Amino acid sequence: MDQQRCAWVSDDPIYQDYHDNVWGRPVYDPLELFEKLCLDGQQAGLSWITILKKQHNYQALFANFDPKIIATFDDAKVEELLLNPGIVRNRLKVNSIIRNAKAYLAFVEQGNDFSEFLWQFVGGKPVVNHYSTSADLPAQTAESVAMSKALKQLGFNFVGPTICYAFMQAVGMVNDHTTDCFCYGSEFV
Repeated sequence: MDQQRCAWVSDDPIYQDYHDNVWGRPVYDPLELFEKLCLDGQQAGLSWITILKKQHNYQALFANFDPKIIATFDDAKVEELLLNPGIVRNRLKVNSIIRNAKAYLAFVEQGNDFSEFLWQFVGGKPVVNHYSTSADLPAQTAESVAMSKALKQLGFNFVGPTICYAFMQAVGMVNDHTTDCFCYGSEFV
């Protein structure tokens, strides 16, 4: 018998694995946070499952999200990437990953810690919410609005408040597993 999951999870095994083993689990590694932020930006206007199924392609084409390599991508590289059906072939979104890599590097080269910077928006530890249904989940919060504003000031893009909230959920800054989900109250937070 299957365990009860959050209502947004389909019967797709990839989605179920993501929900059960990734979504809502705290991530502190700065480079992993950078990757997840970039991938959430790719989701804009699409369903997350679309990006999730292309994640390995993104990792391969964007040097495993190494910002030092991505920052060197030029117009010719962008044109090459736009020909690859393994990613979302949207010029603005492809360029956003490059722009975000440059913003990330500028931030850390000043001696800043990207993980500490992001986690400050939730006081450094996961916020555990107690929503009964997926319909109760907010699309954005005051914290995601503040994160979005701060990231934009640093030069990041595709980081609006809704994308930032989805990112916060994905990396466990907020635990939004609904109270009927078997992951609710799990020890991973």
